[in-house]
Amino acid sequence: MKIIFMGTPAFAVPILDKIREKHEVILVVTQPDVYNIKKKKFTHSEVKEYALKNDLPLFQPEKIRVDYQKIIDLDVDLIVTAAYGQIVPEEVLNHPKYKAINVHGSILPKYRGGAPIQRAIINGDKETGITIMYMAKKMDAGDIIKISKIPILDTDNQDTVFSKLSILGSEMINDVISDIANNKVTPIKQNEEEVTFAYNLTKEDELINFHKTATEVFNQIRGLNSNPGGHFTLDGINIKVYNSKVSLKHTDFKEGTIVDINKDSFDVACKDGTVISILELKVPSKNKMFVRDFMNGQGKNMIVKGKVINQGE
Repeated sequence: MKIIFMGTPAFAVPILDKIREKHEVILVVTQPDVYNIKKKKFTHSEVKEYALKNDLPLFQPEKIRVDYQKIIDLDVDLIVTAAYGQIVPEEVLNHPKYKAINVHGSILPKYRGGAPIQRAIINGDKETGITIMYMAKKMDAGDIIKISKIPILDTDNQDTVFSKLSILGSEMINDVISDIANNKVTPIKQNEEEVTFAYNLTKEDELINFHKTATEVFNQIRGLNSNPGGHFTLDGINIKVYNSKVSLKHTDFKEGTIVDINKDSFDVACKDGTVISILELKVPSKNKMFVRDFMNGQGKNMIVKGKVINQGE
């Protein structure tokens, strides 16, 4: 098949790579380059990096809803999207012979939207998956072609689940394309009564809320690890947290209070007397570090038993 691939982050790269094993990718569409203020230069997506290394034609429209003639001008059998990042107009979706399909990181109709993996972890879900479906005008609302599921383990975080689902999607994609080409697909309409949404993360989502139980805080931290990272404020300093564990301890201290300091962690009181142990963090201008290293330096005078940290209202 002649395929146009549309994707942006690392999640999409293994899927594109698998497609190239059996099909001709005639165009790769990805988001425009972004100016990095710290590095003082433009950076491009992982999908663009892959396309450049493999001499694939590239297209980076600022707004595909108005700039899509380059796609319409091509003779294409199928469009495959995976975390592209823009709403694709119907004229584009309907152009290919076999229309357009999307590789989405959730078990649809649950978690339509831009942050399905993060939301599933934050909400404490025990499983997630990949849904490949036909694209429709409404976001993530198209008919389902195939679903595959994986468990979410307590040891998982955003990065590990992204990686697992990326590989899962790559393992599914060529079978789905083959079924489409051979007219073996029986699409299933989504049950609108079961729809939930995974809206993009906000600044409020990143603020660690110690008014929740330790398990909920644990899920929030790993759902935000490694990008953008959950955070709280202590002594006016923004501290990002990347790893934690639910303590077996119980406390009468009020929520948000540092209740204990250990060799490799410090404990914070959460809802219902539960306790979260902070294991790995980052302060401004420093690299990510383990708490034991933080406590040997700047943290020695910051992390004090009985001190109340940001409450995450």
